[in-house]
Amino acid sequence: MIKAMGEANVVLFGEHHNNPIVHWLQYEATVDLSKSNKLTLGAEMFEADNQTQLNQYLAGKIDHKALDTVARLWSNFTTDYKPLVDFAKDNNLKFIATNIPRRFASGVFRGGFENLETLSNEEKTWVAPLPIKYDASLPGYVKMKEMMGGHGGDNLPKAQAVKDATMGYFILKNREEGKLFVHYNGSYHSDNYEGINWYLNAGDPNLKIITVSVVEQDEIEKFNSEEKLKADFIIVVPTTMTKTY
Repeated sequence: MIKAMGEANVVLFGEHHNNPIVHWLQYEATVDLSKSNKLTLGAEMFEADNQTQLNQYLAGKIDHKALDTVARLWSNFTTDYKPLVDFAKDNNLKFIATNIPRRFASGVFRGGFENLETLSNEEKTWVAPLPIKYDASLPGYVKMKEMMGGHGGDNLPKAQAVKDATMGYFILKNREEGKLFVHYNGSYHSDNYEGINWYLNAGDPNLKIITVSVVEQDEIEKFNSEEKLKADFIIVVPTTMTKTY
């Protein structure tokens, strides 16, 4: 896995947000990759309008307590994401806040992509360029709508798509030749080579992308073959594994 990742341009390292095994593997893989690659890191867990505050933390201008005050950190930041951010800080690596501000995604859920047109010029810099490219027929978006029984209508998958589009946009914007961009995101944002992967390919079809997904199974001795083509590498975790929340 490390060898394949090291030969890629972008790694989309999918996770289950509350699974500590995967967070540990993300950290260990990043450390290993740094030994033979120049890295840029990025994550869904940081929203683009918090990039300035994140940069201040990376530069040592503010501490963890201050970052928690001025940025919208996830509740499991300290246990699950701080080690990755601190690795970037200690090794002078860029760490990119790739996600759309959640209030903007909520706006899409309420009123569709049209809501994004009401944003100020500054606010639009924290979102993928408008109009948002969107393919409603992608299986992941269709499945999401079906799973919710139609609740949220067409805007539910659009709210997911605007996150995928924005993460893809900021990965492409901050990717540098000769550097590997390692991105941490919920696996559903890149499973089945859709989501972020689709937007990356739309922006640069020549990118070499490696994806990782996570599957939880009651029994891990036999892999559920239905999951086989979900990603380039799949981490199988027992359902009994401790959760961080």
